[in-house]
Amino acid sequence: MDREPVLQLEDITLAYGPRVLFEGVHLELKAGEMVYLVGKSGQGKSSLVRALIGEIPIQGRKAMVMGQDLLDLSRKDIPALRRRIGVVFQDFQLLMDRQVDANLDFVLEATGWKDKLQRNQRKEEVLALVGLAGKGAEMPHRLSGGEQQRLAIARALLNNPGLLLADEPTGQLDPDSSEEVLSLLVEINRGGTALLMATHDYMTMDRFPARVLRCSGGRLEDMGNILFESPSENNG
Repeated sequence: MDREPVLQLEDITLAYGPRVLFEGVHLELKAGEMVYLVGKSGQGKSSLVRALIGEIPIQGRKAMVMGQDLLDLSRKDIPALRRRIGVVFQDFQLLMDRQVDANLDFVLEATGWKDKLQRNQRKEEVLALVGLAGKGAEMPHRLSGGEQQRLAIARALLNNPGLLLADEPTGQLDPDSSEEVLSLLVEINRGGTALLMATHDYMTMDRFPARVLRCSGGRLEDMGNILFESPSENNG
């Protein structure tokens, strides 16, 4: 049976202030699918990710993400949208003044988990999943860069999202840590979570082939599963 789409964009325009980043964008991402988002710096990869979580207004014919209509999105709808989507950022965006456990608790409490026993169980589950079991009492600054990003992934998975957005998730990591984080993301995808990953790492795409979308000149070009080399495309 054909999988249901978790993301549908039809004839979308995305602007940041007076600058138009995208016009005429069409995109469908199905449950469990993995897609790379590539393009030169400044072509709008990160802005597209931010639009999908309600940070940048979006216009067009249709923009559905995990059942939420982005074209009719009010401020009060954003928390519910973000409970359905996991997001992993390049700079981790952890709360550095509190322990690993408290970083996760902050998200659980903010998204309606009232029972402490259930919160504790869920925290243990996601930390074990990302290889950080037993690290709940650590401060984030005592973790390696790769461990900090794995904590960020654990945080993104707390509410069992159907869609995971990763914006240059290895941009601040060394090669060994990058390998660990990418393998983890692919494993999560193979478990059934759709993954849209903005990246400039073409070696990653060679190792883990998936559909490729290229941001260029205000358009989103579907390259299919054919990977290409473009040394002029940089992080951004």
